[in-house]
Amino acid sequence: MKQDIMGRLTAKTKEQQMLHILEVDFKQPPRVARAILQDMRDCLNGTSDQVQPGQMRVILVAIAARHGQAMSQTAQKEVLWTVDAGQADYQVQMAYGMAAMRQQRIQRLLDEAVAQGAVASQEDLARVLQVSVRTIKRDCAYLERQGIYLPTRGNLKGIGRGQTHKALIVGRWLRGETYDQIARATHHTVSSVQRYVQTFIRVVQLQQQGLDIDEIALLLQIGWPLTSDYLAIYQEHDTPFVRERLANQMQRFQQRTQGEKRGRHESSSLSRQCQSHL
Repeated sequence: MKQDIMGRLTAKTKEQQMLHILEVDFKQPPRVARAILQDMRDCLNGTSDQVQPGQMRVILVAIAARHGQAMSQTAQKEVLWTVDAGQADYQVQMAYGMAAMRQQRIQRLLDEAVAQGAVASQEDLARVLQVSVRTIKRDCAYLERQGIYLPTRGNLKGIGRGQTHKALIVGRWLRGETYDQIARATHHTVSSVQRYVQTFIRVVQLQQQGLDIDEIALLLQIGWPLTSDYLAIYQEHDTPFVRERLANQMQRFQQRTQGEKRGRHESSSLSRQCQSHL
């Protein structure tokens, strides 16, 4: 049953298509094919020119690198950072000011680094955001006072790991806060809050269907750390109220998805009809 679910969910991805080519056309065992695909992904991510406006490639320390080594001997990794998210950042700036926008960028950049197997220092953040290290330290101190965990290299060196801002936002939603209330309290846009909650719901749905963390992270392309955070916050808030709230949201999400599918089908049918009259 679990394999059937995975098959349906991944059958139309480019990665699955490439795995099929490696296994069928090139006669590679599945494990070898997956290893080759990973190597190809790493190489292409490092050389692709498909960098969107507002993004940049940076070299950071690999997340598994040991502390205490000279930087020349420390494992490094190239990552793609979204320094400027465009309208999403602009909305935060207009609503809450420059400091709030910069603090949102700090959270995003740190999350993106961890998701790509790297970790950033406060100096890295200061360089790409073009501010002083003192400013970054002040912003980080403010965010941490709000209970937000920031996965900087210094924090990852410690013994504990807290919840990211996305997990904290989902936790507030699970406790009954509205999107608007959460957006005002966390200085995020309503659309960002909605996106975090929708991704969280997909994580829960896939776990209930029998998928493990690695499979969920791969399918949703959100990284293992965030998937783990979402599942942890779900376990932490597993109450009758939360289960009912989740069930209602899942039902609305499913209805909206079905409506979008019908809309795409009707649009496609109309397009074919128009072409037939040309």
